[in-house]
Amino acid sequence: MRADSPTLFTMPPGTPFLERLAATLLEDLSLGGRFEGDFVLADATILLPTRRAVRALGDAFLRAGEGRALILPSIRALGDIDEEELVLDPVGLGAEALSLPPAMPALERQLRLARLIADEGGADKVRALGLAADLGRFLDMIVTEGADLSALASLVPQEFADHWQITLDFLKVLTARWPEELARLGYMEQAERRNRLLRAQAEAWVTKPPAGPVIAAGSTGSIPATADLLQVVAHLPCGAVVLPGLDLALDDESWKTIGEPGTASHPQYGMKKLLAHLRAERADVALWPGTGISPRRAARASLLSEALRPAETTDKWLQRLSALKDEAKEGLAGLSMIEAPGERDEAGAIALLMREVLETPGKTAALVTPDRKLARRVAMELRRWQVEVNDSGGEPLKNTAPVSFLRLVAEMVTEEFAPVALLACLKHPLAAAGEDPGAFRTGIRRLEALLLRGPRPAAGIAGLRAAVKEAGNDERRSRHLPRLAALIDLIERCMSPLADAMLERRETADIVRAHIAAAENLAETAGEKGTGRLWKEEAGEAAANFIRELMDAAPAFGDIDPRTYARLFAELLGGRVLRPRWGLHPRLFIWGPLEARLQHADRMILGGLNEGKWPAEANIDPWLNRPMRAAMGLEPPERRIGLAAHDFAEGASAIESVLTRSLKVEGAPAVASRWWLRLETVRSGVGGEDLADEKWWKWAQKLDRPEKLLVPVRPRPAPPLEARPVRFSVTEIETLIRDPYAIYAKKILKLPVLDPVDADIAAAERGTIVHEALERFVDEYPVELPENALERLVEIGQEVFAHAIGRPGVAAFWWPRFRRIARWIVEHEREERANLRRAYAEARGEILIGDLARPVTLVGKADRIDLREDGTVDIVDYKTGMLPSARQVEIGLAPQLPLEAAIAARGGFREKSEGNAEIPAARTRRMIYMRLTGGETAGEVRAVSDPDGELAENIFASLVELLGQYEDEETPYLSRPRPMFWGRYADYDHLARVKEWSAAGEDSE
Repeated sequence: MRADSPTLFTMPPGTPFLERLAATLLEDLSLGGRFEGDFVLADATILLPTRRAVRALGDAFLRAGEGRALILPSIRALGDIDEEELVLDPVGLGAEALSLPPAMPALERQLRLARLIADEGGADKVRALGLAADLGRFLDMIVTEGADLSALASLVPQEFADHWQITLDFLKVLTARWPEELARLGYMEQAERRNRLLRAQAEAWVTKPPAGPVIAAGSTGSIPATADLLQVVAHLPCGAVVLPGLDLALDDESWKTIGEPGTASHPQYGMKKLLAHLRAERADVALWPGTGISPRRAARASLLSEALRPAETTDKWLQRLSALKDEAKEGLAGLSMIEAPGERDEAGAIALLMREVLETPGKTAALVTPDRKLARRVAMELRRWQVEVNDSGGEPLKNTAPVSFLRLVAEMVTEEFAPVALLACLKHPLAAAGEDPGAFRTGIRRLEALLLRGPRPAAGIAGLRAAVKEAGNDERRSRHLPRLAALIDLIERCMSPLADAMLERRETADIVRAHIAAAENLAETAGEKGTGRLWKEEAGEAAANFIRELMDAAPAFGDIDPRTYARLFAELLGGRVLRPRWGLHPRLFIWGPLEARLQHADRMILGGLNEGKWPAEANIDPWLNRPMRAAMGLEPPERRIGLAAHDFAEGASAIESVLTRSLKVEGAPAVASRWWLRLETVRSGVGGEDLADEKWWKWAQKLDRPEKLLVPVRPRPAPPLEARPVRFSVTEIETLIRDPYAIYAKKILKLPVLDPVDADIAAAERGTIVHEALERFVDEYPVELPENALERLVEIGQEVFAHAIGRPGVAAFWWPRFRRIARWIVEHEREERANLRRAYAEARGEILIGDLARPVTLVGKADRIDLREDGTVDIVDYKTGMLPSARQVEIGLAPQLPLEAAIAARGGFREKSEGNAEIPAARTRRMIYMRLTGGETAGEVRAVSDPDGELAENIFASLVELLGQYEDEETPYLSRPRPMFWGRYADYDHLARVKEWSAAGEDSE
């Protein structure tokens, strides 16, 4: 071994790293005579930092070989990989290394840690899963950096806050209980196993150097065990280390500064630390054979080196920048900077930059960004040209069809078939329950319309069956009930494995098996088994792999409360992604900074360059503060910024490089990345041309700009006279005044209003229940109240509420309020029944308005009419919502009671008796609005007096005039003609597109 002369190389920034590595090894495996021996390519071993780099180097060899047959070298990854890829040369490893305990699977580790956390603190195991994931990442960091967990016990001196001691007490889960758990189970940490294998490999190669060349390329040595292996490789007789992006242009004074406290955020911090570990100086590093530094590339490297120089030596800028002015133009050529107004504009500009590349045959482009939201936006923008970009970040597994279906099945059963959860699951494309999918969804839509809109049914399948039985009293719905009952039976059969498993606390593994059985039952169609539909294609395969891991790991979690299972399933999915293998564009890529290392495209786009995103904030973790990290020998958080800066410098060194950022993020101003600002400072200092390029985001905006701007207008339907309604209720007259379009939609288009799904006893139903109870009470006691009036009203209320008392929210919320209403009503009635001849409840009235070309029938139902001894009447309207103001009543904007008074004056009301006897015509003395809420103020009365009947007659005359206007076919049914009511949402506003034309600024008419 050559102890004093490591073989070290680097490649100039911007060099296609893997392409040049492959080309050189094909041309001269001896690296210019540095390796003695007659080697062929298959004799070599190449170590790369990631699996993606391994795959990319294989492709690079194929391109460099121009299609000829090749026996490739052994290419291995050094990063977070499995054992098969990690064991580099098993022949040379000792028995101790080969007999190491296996690593615990990641999912099982999370479940076991959560169980230990719950045992330690008495928390819910499912809630502890998120904390277990964080704790696992902390443990990985400790083990990876080679720190001693036992040192945690002595980390908190007196000057630290008490909560740090509490934190360290909690971390005893890791320092005491977790090692015991691993030993008991015969496992070891994945990171520890990797470290031991890497060190065992290093020891084996020290003892017996491999016969063929070993080349470690592209690693920064951020993992100490990797750095140890690189040290051995660099000193092998046929070994070499190729460093990525070593800055050879930085002056010596600045280079010496790197490594001092506060410099961890510099892009060369990791490189200098690795060189020190390799016992080498920067001068010992040579350029990789076959690479050269062109004037343009050298100028770009110098400018970036200056822009990113340590803060401690920025005083040299005046001197250095003046020396760079001559080469600035060449260095800045091919570099552009795009500041888009917003995130969508930035994504659109990037998509255009990538799409334009496809116009040049063979040219490639890559977006490099840590911002996953930006990456998804760009991918969606590219789909406008039917381009599926190769996104290394993939798609969250939880968003794929099979896994979302599994999640919805669990939520539906956990929530006891509540309407929203049930519909979300059963409307999923995979749901069929053994039927044709189209026919099944048709049945589910009918189930929604007839049973699930309005108040929530009682829990479970039994609640759905009870809702079917209740609907049998409705003639409109009764003909569909046999199909709905059969559909509910079908759902019950499919879900029975999971529903039965949810009845009591049981083992997690049993619930998982029941979950899969239920999902497969529900996914089955008339012609295909559920297993075939659920687990097919890439997404199904990924879902199956996750379920297999979960079933293997579930016994470690023990038993759980079945109500928490859906949360457990969703929590364990976090962070998992699906990376499609087929159907992606071969020349367009989206890479994260880690995936972009060592890879190259003809056009490199560095996106999302805002502080907090790239670089991310150097936040400390919740477990250790900075002094504690330093005492443990851990790297400062800024080390991550240094790695990110190195990635930025490599990407910006490409011959054609585009830097992008958005001025606003989620509507708030964003701060440009520190590297962006430094580069702008250097550009300005060398007198370079402005690098801003606005045309791309402006073009992106134009793509979505319509050729012709259509200004939304208020709808003006004017149907023919024969289509216009000739029958109105008094409440519909108020709608005709406030929103004529609603009358058009309801009575002419005949579009019914749908109740919301899972409306927890809607206001309308509450009102109906209260009205019915008071109606029966008045019918029973039309003149005088009994002594036990309160008790009797409560009894009637119980009878009326009986049909709805099983609905959630009624018993808990509205029934106690009704009892308060009953108490208030009885107290109020004892005062009001003086001089009362008789009270009529729910009296129906009807008159014909004949003073029109087409007579109109006006109907109404008075909640109550009180006939007084003097022959006048009071008309009462019960309301559970807001009351109209007296002014609205007087000017005709709330015409319900004045019109009922007009009907009463014309003798239009009749009793509810079998003979429908007329209620004598009478003048209305008072119109009474009675608000019944059952709240702190149980009831409220607002009375409008009309002693001579003038108000009622004036409102009636206005109605006749209004109806006369609608006999003119030119009179449209306008939407919301009165601005005073614009703040209220009406049932047909979406149909009238109110938000569109009102936002366009159309004036009211």
